[in-house]
Order: sequence, then C-alpha cells, then structure tokens
Amino acid sequence: MGNDGGSIPDRRDLVKARPKAEQADKANQVRARWFFCALSKRLLQQPVVSCDLGKLYNKDAIIEYLLDKSAYGDGEEICGHIRSLKDVKTIKLTARSTPVASTDVSPGEAPQFVCPLNLKEMNGVQPFVYIRTCGCVFSQSALRTLLGPNPPTKEVSSIEESNGDLADKEELNVCPQCATKFSQTSDLMTINPSEDEEVRMHAAMEFRRSREPAKTKTKKRKAGADAVIEEAEAAVSKKKKSSPAGHSSAPVPSLNPTISAASRGLTNSLAAEEVKRKANMSDAVKSLYRGKNEPPRKETFTTMGTFTRYGLVIRAEWHVSVNQTDPQSSPLEIHLFIE
Repeated sequence: MGNDGGSIPDRRDLVKARPKAEQADKANQVRARWFFCALSKRLLQQPVVSCDLGKLYNKDAIIEYLLDKSAYGDGEEICGHIRSLKDVKTIKLTARSTPVASTDVSPGEAPQFVCPLNLKEMNGVQPFVYIRTCGCVFSQSALRTLLGPNPPTKEVSSIEESNGDLADKEELNVCPQCATKFSQTSDLMTINPSEDEEVRMHAAMEFRRSREPAKTKTKKRKAGADAVIEEAEAAVSKKKKSSPAGHSSAPVPSLNPTISAASRGLTNSLAAEEVKRKANMSDAVKSLYRGKNEPPRKETFTTMGTFTRYGLVIRAEWHVSVNQTDPQSSPLEIHLFIE
C-alpha cells in the first residue's frame, strides 16, 4: 500500500488511552489562602478578620455578607458558621517593611505581612497563629521559642471546665506585643490550618458556643407581664373583701407608680402651658371663648361680631353727562346707597 494518498493507522490512532486526572496547582492554592480573602477572593487589605476556623477575610466583605447573605454565591458554604461580627476577630498584622526585590512580581504573588518577632514572611510556608484575646499575629515557631512548648493536655471533666476550674489551674501567658494575657492551650488559633486541625478547631468552636448563656429577654418580659396580671388580680380581690356585703364594686386595675407619677407630671405641665397661653391672649380672641359661669350664646364663632347677621340693601344710581363736542369723553357718575 502506498502512493495512493491513503494512510496506515497504527495502535496509537485506534486505541485511546484514559486521560489523566487534572491536579490542582498546590502553589496557587496556598497563595489563594494566604494572600486573598476567602469570601470575596480579593487581595487582603486592612482591616483583616479571622474566624474560629482560622480563615482570613476582608472585614468589608464580611459586613456585606451579613447584610445580604446572597451577595456571594458560595457564602453559606465558606462562612455559614459566622452569625455576626462577634464571631470574627480583627487581627493585627505586621506589614512588610522592605519592598519586593523583583519588579516583575505582581501584588498578589508577594507576601504582604511578616511576623513581628522573627520577620518571617506570611506566605504559607511557615505556620502562623493569632491570639484570640487580642488578635496579634505571630509565627508559630517564634512564639513557641519565646513562650516554650505547649503544656501537655490533661483530661478535665466537663463540670470542671464549665465552672472555670481549668482557667484557674492554668498559668496565663502575656502577649509579647501588647501584653494581653491569654491561655496557651485555648487562645492560640492557627491561621489556615490543615484539614485535621480544622476539624479540631470546629469542635472547639461548637463547644464554646454550647457554653454561651441562653437569651432570656423574652422570658423576662413574660415574667413581668405575669407579675402585673397577678398584682391586678390581688387588688381586685382586696377591693371585693373591703366592700360591704350586697354591693358589687367595679374592678379597679392597679397602676404602676412610675406611670402614675409621669402622667401627673404631664398633666401639670399641660395645665401650666394652658394658663400661660390664656394670659397672653388678646381681648378679641378671649371674646370667642365662653367661661364656665357664662350662659350659652346663640351665635357661633363664625357669626359673632360680623355683618353677616344683618340684611343689607344696596341701591346703585348712575348719571351720564353727554359732551356735544366729544361724545366719547362723556363722564359717567355712579352712586351707591346702602339702606
């Protein structure tokens, strides 16, 4: 075969191999987690906040999400655990003081922040932590060198933890940047943790939320309403007992003394303003009002002291004096008579 324009297919053309699975670029994933906001995917800019899972967000993006949950398509999946601004902490990042050596590096590829203790770049290579009480950010290695290794974890019953015995037994450390006290076992939050570490931080977050006191505002309002009803019923029963037999007395609801004092003060102020207004009133205006001891008037204020009470007859006369030389300039005289 040949010289006829045909071709001979071989095995590579007839058998298609299975395509290899596409693998994500780990460098780009690390850069996206450490240099960009996890919610808006924009470059991190101060102020930056972090949640209990260690993710980094721009604060304006979190506020926009809390105002409108549909502002970002995957907002519920990324930060659905954030209920309000109380669930995030504004972290104190140390900006990079030295400029980037290469001019070809874009802002999204160069690290913006460093550790204030050893000046290591926050680029995802070194693990970083922040203190939950103050928000200061440090390299994990630098903070461990300064404070020493983490104390061994001890199994403590939930009753002791709820009573705060663990916090009393543990010695608190001091932040090297702002001197705020913190617990080395519970207040150090890892930034952008691994999957296993994120599961542990999620469990710790759920445990802290379970210890939060329940809201009792509605219960207090209901208890106050029940107390008012009981007080009114007690006053009614007391009134019935004090009334003579055979005479039924109308139930008198009990009044709050604070409300009674406020109403009396308002009544007195209105009475004083009324007296002041009448004192500055003219005689013409006073004539429109009738005193308590004066007899009632037949006329109303619309006809009082006006000419509409009288019947008027108006008679008009006019005279024309004709000018013989110029008839158009003849004068016209009109006389009105009221009878």
